[in-house]
Amino acid sequence: MKKGKQPLVIAIAAVSGGGKTTISTHLNERLQNSKILFFDEYDFDGPDDIIDWIDNGANYDEWNLAPLMSDLEVLLTEPLNYIVMDFPFAYKHSKTSKFIDFTVFIDTPLDIAMARRVSRDFKNSTVENILMDMEGYISQGRRGYLEMLETIKPNSDIIVDGTLPVFEIVSIISQYIKQID
Repeated sequence: MKKGKQPLVIAIAAVSGGGKTTISTHLNERLQNSKILFFDEYDFDGPDDIIDWIDNGANYDEWNLAPLMSDLEVLLTEPLNYIVMDFPFAYKHSKTSKFIDFTVFIDTPLDIAMARRVSRDFKNSTVENILMDMEGYISQGRRGYLEMLETIKPNSDIIVDGTLPVFEIVSIISQYIKQID
C-alpha cells in the first residue's frame, strides 16, 4: 500500500464455531504489516435476550461496540497496511460499517460449526453441561445462527466455503485483497 494511506480494514464474519478467529489469525499472519482485532476479547453491552432481539428485527446498532471502535480508531492512525477484524456483524452495525473496506462471510454448515464449538468450549466440561448447551441451541441458539445466515451472509462482499481447508480459505481471501488493494 502507498505510504500515508489508511489501512485496508477486512472483517471476517461467521456463526460461532464457523472459523472467524482461525481464519482471521491465519490471514493476519499472511498479510504484511497488519494487526488484528478479536470480537471475543471485548465485553460488549448488548441485548439481554437474543431471541427477543431477533424477534424485534435484530437491530445490530443495539450493541455498544465502543471498546472495539476505540481500538479500531487507534489502529487506523498507525502506519499499517491492513487491519483484520474477527467481527460477526459485517456491515450491519452503522458505527463500524463506515470503517470496513470489505467483509468476508465464512459459510460453515451449522452442524460443523456446532461440532467445532462444542470441541472448543467444552473440553473439560461434564456431559450434563454439554447436554444443557445442546438444549439451549435447540430452543434458542439455532435462531441466532439462522439470523446470521439470513442477514450477515448476504450483507458480506464475499462468501467462502467454511468446509475448505484453512490455507485455501486464506488464499481465496488474499486473492480478493490483491484485486481491490
